[in-house]
Amino acid sequence: MTIRTRCSFELPAWIEPFLGDWTVPLATVSQRMQLAVALSEENVRRQTGGPFAAVVINETTDELVAAGVNIVTTAGLSVVHAEIVALSLAQTALNGWNLADAGTLQLVSTCEPCAMCFGAVPWSGVKSLVCGAGKRDAEAAGFDEGDKPHDWVSSLQRRGIVVQCGVLSEHAADVLVRYRKSGGMIYNAD
Repeated sequence: MTIRTRCSFELPAWIEPFLGDWTVPLATVSQRMQLAVALSEENVRRQTGGPFAAVVINETTDELVAAGVNIVTTAGLSVVHAEIVALSLAQTALNGWNLADAGTLQLVSTCEPCAMCFGAVPWSGVKSLVCGAGKRDAEAAGFDEGDKPHDWVSSLQRRGIVVQCGVLSEHAADVLVRYRKSGGMIYNAD
């Protein structure tokens, strides 16, 4: 058996041209979530991964730093959730693991974080988190979101991270419903 010493992932080819349509400043959380939901819809439409997306925004300049979509099924890696992908690409773009060193950055996700992504939020250095759909929406679609503290929002707030939930939640949840109805793969189901 050969031991692997390298692992990488790549976003679908459609992402870069798709983001070209979103070059305007993303000044409001609604605009930011609209972009994230549009990414999740396109990921489902093109069958390049799961129904989740996330973006990292510089809150000072309102500019997009990084975008990610869920590529678990296409990359064959259980950890490449949209939030992890977006945070990883932001860290790569900004040359450092601690995004706090790059200013005030915000993670915008189409869904409340699962257990894994919840853990990544404070360690990434983002200063705020915006969520669309909730855990119940993801679980209703069949996804196992894992265990995290009941008071997860308070837990992040105690660490100085501003949390805003329910932004365009109906639109974000609708992508989950459509993915399930289309027969999209539900991985790590209960």
